[in-house]
Amino acid sequence: MIDMPDVLLFDLFGVIARNQSPAAKHTLTTVAEAPAPAFWDAYWRLRAPYDRGEFTGTEYWRQVATALGATFDKERITELITADIAGWNTVDESMIALIRQTAASGTRLALLSNIPEDLANHYELHHGRWLRHFELIAFSCRTGLTKPNPEAFLWCCEQLDVTPEQVLLIDDRAENVYAAEHLGLHGHLFTDPIGADLALANARACRSGEPASGPPYGSITAP
Repeated sequence: MIDMPDVLLFDLFGVIARNQSPAAKHTLTTVAEAPAPAFWDAYWRLRAPYDRGEFTGTEYWRQVATALGATFDKERITELITADIAGWNTVDESMIALIRQTAASGTRLALLSNIPEDLANHYELHHGRWLRHFELIAFSCRTGLTKPNPEAFLWCCEQLDVTPEQVLLIDDRAENVYAAEHLGLHGHLFTDPIGADLALANARACRSGEPASGPPYGSITAP
């Protein structure tokens, strides 16, 4: 029998919040006045220190500008920060409903996200209605640790006073699930809310000894 973990550790972007839409991406490249391939290369290549809280938004976008061979003035940087936040702001209401339902059942919930300070502040200000369901909110800009660094997962376990085996990570990126499972956490590779709901239902069934309709988690095996 596979036990239901004591803590569900959710990713934010790509799970609860939607990834950037094509329109949001177009807005960013338009504001930057940069060709999309070069822009997105710089955007992601320089993102990790921003997510870890090592750069402010202004410093990050100045570095992006340098990588593009451009210069962004203060007004342009403000527009880019605003557009970036807007692009990551949309949440999946079906996942919000699942979080509320799971929290109401008494299951412990935690959140682990690679996120810069500007975006973290926005979520705390505008999404408190459902963030309040999480016992622990581990924003990388506050912890200094980004996934898939094993220390990010271990930090959460320490703060929650649980072993890795007591945690189920729900994340949409395979490399994060690989890293978590290597440490002993259970992992579910998120594809959609229906799959996440089924994984949780099957895990509860396994714990109670009832027949499950499929594997308890959508885990994956690292190559």
